[in-house]
Amino acid sequence: MPVYRPASPADDDAHELLTDYFSMRTADFPEGLGAYRTVFPDPAQFTPPAGVFLVVDDEYGPVGCGGVRLLDPHRAEIKHLYLRDRARGRGWGRELLAELEARAVGLGAREIVLDTNASLEAAQGLYRSSGYADVPPYNDNPNATNWFAKRLGFDTDDDQVL
Repeated sequence: MPVYRPASPADDDAHELLTDYFSMRTADFPEGLGAYRTVFPDPAQFTPPAGVFLVVDDEYGPVGCGGVRLLDPHRAEIKHLYLRDRARGRGWGRELLAELEARAVGLGAREIVLDTNASLEAAQGLYRSSGYADVPPYNDNPNATNWFAKRLGFDTDDDQVL
């Protein structure tokens, strides 16, 4: 069972996980798109009330991470959702995504967006099966080829949680 703990992206465990993630993306990045651009997240963007960054631990230590940050008072973005190989195939990616969505609601978000690359087929499948829909680009991320959005659990007429 995974344990989620808030951390700064600059903390040792988080930084190591992000380094692994960026190394994997650099190695697997589609040739036709140029070089993968590595940008470590600004810790201030993932510190409440602006956002939160989570490290995922199993019984042996850190196995994943992900963050959510507010783009405006009602719109959040998921960044750097990553699990090491030993944690994959257990449904933990879906659980981490749901945990980040819950944290976004706690920050006041009514909509959540994310970007990804077409080469990350499993990630796209996860997002689509979790209720995300394709949307036009909302940013200029040179690593992204696909953008997604999802309305969170609010009734748009009276902003009550559904």
